[in-house]
Amino acid sequence: MRGSIFSLTMAPLLRRLAAALLLAAFVVDEASGQLELGAPQQQPGLMMMPNRSPPTRAFQDAVRLPVDNAAGFAGWWNVLSENAGVSAMHLAVMRHGKAVMFDTTTTGPSLLRLPPGNCRPDPRSIPPGFLDCSAHAVEFDYNTGRLRPLKILTDTWCSSGAFDGEGMLVQTGGYFEGVKVVRHLSPHDNGDWREFPNTLADGRWYGTTQVLPDGRFIVIGGRRAFSYEFVPAPGQSNANAIPLPLLRDTTDDVENNLYPFVHLLPDGTIFLFANDRSIVFNPQNGQILRELPKLPGGARNYPASAMSVLLPLDLRRGERLNAEVMVCGGAPKDAFKLGEVNKFPNALRDCGRINPAKPGARWSMDQMPVGRVMGDMLILPTGDLLLINGAAQGCSGWWFARQPVLSPLLYSTRKPRGARFRALAPSNIPRMYHSSSAVLPDATVLVAGGNTNSAYNFSGVDFPTEVRVERFTPPYLAPELLASRPEIDAASVPGNGMKYGAKFSFRFSTPGGQPPVLEGDVKVTMYAPPFTTHGYSMNQRLLVLQVTAFKAEGAKHKVTIHAPSKPALAPPGYYMVFVLAKGVPSKAAWVKIHQ
Repeated sequence: MRGSIFSLTMAPLLRRLAAALLLAAFVVDEASGQLELGAPQQQPGLMMMPNRSPPTRAFQDAVRLPVDNAAGFAGWWNVLSENAGVSAMHLAVMRHGKAVMFDTTTTGPSLLRLPPGNCRPDPRSIPPGFLDCSAHAVEFDYNTGRLRPLKILTDTWCSSGAFDGEGMLVQTGGYFEGVKVVRHLSPHDNGDWREFPNTLADGRWYGTTQVLPDGRFIVIGGRRAFSYEFVPAPGQSNANAIPLPLLRDTTDDVENNLYPFVHLLPDGTIFLFANDRSIVFNPQNGQILRELPKLPGGARNYPASAMSVLLPLDLRRGERLNAEVMVCGGAPKDAFKLGEVNKFPNALRDCGRINPAKPGARWSMDQMPVGRVMGDMLILPTGDLLLINGAAQGCSGWWFARQPVLSPLLYSTRKPRGARFRALAPSNIPRMYHSSSAVLPDATVLVAGGNTNSAYNFSGVDFPTEVRVERFTPPYLAPELLASRPEIDAASVPGNGMKYGAKFSFRFSTPGGQPPVLEGDVKVTMYAPPFTTHGYSMNQRLLVLQVTAFKAEGAKHKVTIHAPSKPALAPPGYYMVFVLAKGVPSKAAWVKIHQ
């Protein structure tokens, strides 16, 4: 966003007026649900893409790192959809084979119409009584490109989310009338949002949601919300939130502590990072267990918008783990103030790793090839990390960044410091503010969104609104490796999922059975699908499972793993389970872990 706190408050009202004037210039036919904005494409309700302006100098001033081909295939990109209708400010991959992408009701009309007769009353329209017939959420089939509009009633701008034990997307907060709302979206086909207003005690605009071992959701922070609370059952509401002093202590004149980084540690405690400080606390009683050293160099949370993950939990040698958290990039603390006067400082280049449970823990630092702000950091099925999207200058906010970084980086967690980063093949599409990405069950990466403007704007701006959706294929799916890619036998995966601490078996094969696969060639990982927004993938975690038995059965192999013993390692719910043979991942099987 742009401007002072006052202008941040007034800006939505001005945008609503602009949107009302824009829509007033068009004719809405409720019988057909079409907006006379060019001929619709093949899918009903989808508008034609408006013409884009020629690329500006700022658009062309992008960062493309020299591709590191020394290790072989460096990945490749393809466009899945030229027009998804909605720009993906928020993104989540659901277990029914679709991705849910949504933005906010604040940016005015999207390029996708709601079904006829299903318009949304706009509580902030000028004049009152206006019907908003745009879809602000979409279910995207990443295999076919098909779209299904979803109806959001309240504003989801800069909200949070997580999946429950049945794969339900539980989505929290937002802006204005949506700030205390909890929303549910079922993983079953043809479901739509169910909204529960006035559920939360404090407004959660730029807050973070984390799933706890008992399946509850804790929601932490948000603008002027120096507290946390637990999401109650549908239809119930919280009377009070619980103060969390770190959030008040780390706010500054541009905040820099929104969307705090929250990671569930293997002992069930919470690692919480805000601005440049972090603590470990017990969510059951609120006790602060330890305060960790500051991470120097600048600010890391919105609007400075660094990236953070809990590094993979490797259970192959048991469950006494040295769990590490990593934070990469960000911006100088005054980056937002500088953006208000059209100055764009260089983003931070450093990456810090820390073991929060280690006595006397200190940050271990490394350097990225280029500074990055507003990027995404995804854990790949192999356990390596992918750093993607973002900018090399500026910070989060409308018009507040320059030099989009088009090159993804592969980060190898087990290589020595100084040799961990590899530059991969670049995209041609800038993805900065309000972009997102997600690991798909086929082990590729979905990349979408990007809107540095306060409305859907395709001309007369440096960075037009992005509704194109891409797929990035990482190096482990090099064409020469596909012939030996393992394939899970879906019929062999137990339908009742896996139980904590129990054995879990399934079968897989490799095409033609060649080359032969030995037990030492096999790795099994399970990945928790996150909720991604504003450069942070909430609840993302990957576990490397212990293989306890391996047996060749003709053309197939039977593998038995030991399931994680407790929910603190893997909260209850659905995970993508991959089998890797010689470093090449299969397509995932969705598996539920439960008591």
